[in-house]
Amino acid sequence: MIERRRTQPDQDLTRPGRGIRRVLEDEHVGAAVRVDTHRPHAGQTIRVTAEDLRQLAAEIGIDAIGAARAEPYAETERHIRERRARGLFADMRFTMAHPEESCHPETLLPDARTVVSAALCYYALEPERPPEHGRLPRYTWWDAYAELREKLDAVGRRIGGTYRVLVDANQHVDREGAARSGVGFYGKNTMIITQRHGSWVVLGTLVTDAELEPTPPLDADCGSCRLCIDACPTGALDEPGTLDANRCLSYWTQSEHEMPDDYRPRLGAQVYGCDICQDVCPWNRGVEKRRAQAGLPPGAQPHVSLADWLAADPHELRERYRRLYVPRNDGRLLQRNAAIAQENISA
Repeated sequence: MIERRRTQPDQDLTRPGRGIRRVLEDEHVGAAVRVDTHRPHAGQTIRVTAEDLRQLAAEIGIDAIGAARAEPYAETERHIRERRARGLFADMRFTMAHPEESCHPETLLPDARTVVSAALCYYALEPERPPEHGRLPRYTWWDAYAELREKLDAVGRRIGGTYRVLVDANQHVDREGAARSGVGFYGKNTMIITQRHGSWVVLGTLVTDAELEPTPPLDADCGSCRLCIDACPTGALDEPGTLDANRCLSYWTQSEHEMPDDYRPRLGAQVYGCDICQDVCPWNRGVEKRRAQAGLPPGAQPHVSLADWLAADPHELRERYRRLYVPRNDGRLLQRNAAIAQENISA
């Protein structure tokens, strides 16, 4: 879902000793951010400081946020084209299909000035898996993307001006925006790793014609750690920082092609995706400890009945799990995964 809006900051307040400041308000989250001294007219630029942005994110409930100038991602575009030529993406498309668009945020909105990147943590402790049930990856237990989309829309309304929200969208490489703005850094497993929530986050982007103070990239990396590389059961991360989709279990659960026989038992009870390279990451230990006593979010579904999936009408099953990417919207591919998981559990 992509949103475009033209908005104005909601009202001006006069504060003793400070003069007139712009305060952006939302009826649900209140007032917080100060921007230009006067209400912007055509040709005027809205300006927001980094501290204003962080305060706004905290009030709206975004776990990490940053801003970078809307400029081409030249190095990322080069990497995408090089890795695509090597066949490392298999037949995946997503943001890799058209890097001439996804690596050029400056083209996503007329007069785009700033890319705002945001992260929302979705980590929850996994309960014990019931017998004869398959496992879903954490990011699919509930629709964190939809929640982040709403929160970024609230950010756009509060800042004012014209903006575009892109969450789980092929038009923008969210990971590069997050790295440039200091939301996180690239891990050896290719995930964006945030300082406080590790890689257990979904990412989203807001492109705006407002001018936000850039936030610097993080001075952090994986160092000599190679736990994710060694833990991957199919060697998909043997080249650190590069994923070979042809050897990735998550890719094969989303592919319409037949899974290689030697990969099938390595899925275990997994019916979609894979969390192994995140499960072993040391950067994820902090949020896991902090949330150890927290319950599951409302409606979260870590496990699914294999019998139910196998007996369901494929179309109905696909409709029930719209948040999952399934090629050609073919529910039979989910049932294929369920059959593999059932075979593994019964072995």
